Amino acid sequence: MTVVTARSAGCPYVVLASPRPAPITLAAAHVAGADVVLCVGGAQAIGCMAYGVDEYDGEDGGTKVDAIPACDVIVGPGNKWVTAAKSIVNGHCGIDMLAGPSEVLVICDHTANAEIVAADLIAQAEHDVVARAILVSDDKTVIDKVDQEVEKQVECLPEPNRSTAKEALKQSFSILCKDIDECIAMSDKLAPEHLEIQTLNSQSVGMKCSNYGGLFIGTHAAEVLGDYGAGPNHTLPTGGTGRYTGGLSVFNFLRIRTWMRIDEEGKSQEMVEDSVRMARLEGLEGHARAAEKRRV
Repeated sequence: MTVVTARSAGCPYVVLASPRPAPITLAAAHVAGADVVLCVGGAQAIGCMAYGVDEYDGEDGGTKVDAIPACDVIVGPGNKWVTAAKSIVNGHCGIDMLAGPSEVLVICDHTANAEIVAADLIAQAEHDVVARAILVSDDKTVIDKVDQEVEKQVECLPEPNRSTAKEALKQSFSILCKDIDECIAMSDKLAPEHLEIQTLNSQSVGMKCSNYGGLFIGTHAAEVLGDYGAGPNHTLPTGGTGRYTGGLSVFNFLRIRTWMRIDEEGKSQEMVEDSVRMARLEGLEGHARAAEKRRV
């Protein structure tokens, strides 16, 4: 979800970092178009990509390493060490975002299937012990049913998934609102990474929501389907940052560059005179005189 996006944007050289990559990961990297797989993770991977790695010829019995150029943009989520490292190199190179723990928020009403909602909350909770699964509803009966389903389903997970999910659920919560409009307002305040709508008229409810990373409308649009290929890129803003930014896209790899050319100087005289006056109003005499040199 990062390599394909970079390639689609036209990046000529793409480096992928993955600690101890499994054969299926290497195969996916090849299909996606990665030029190099850097078999390291954490802050070390961020450092390698930000500053580059010199070629090592394998002398003294070491493993030969090809040179890896410094990258202009580093994208993708990771643990707290990855996030800290990205914050350090930001400015030296570009980054997509500072991603925090993964999160899902489900808005549901009396029509929601408690078994499905619980399954979606648990799917998010098994990501990490600091992941958050949030339920927002205007129906206390539904909240109670979902709580019961969560308790039942989480015990059926294998280890270590079960322990991870149970730890994450300790800091997850539900919110009872007076109506769906208040549910929407609460969701917009939290700006979750993943927002599921499981209500009557779910399309209408979803269109009223403003702040989120990815929106999943209706019972069939499971967030886990977005994890594995449905919909747009799944590298999404967390921790409330969906209030001002969006998910990874080709725009993270593109620059807006502008240029100006004036061939007929006579037609630019009004702009020249405006520039002279504005420069002097700002007290920038050098600017004014540079503009005056363009008078005809």
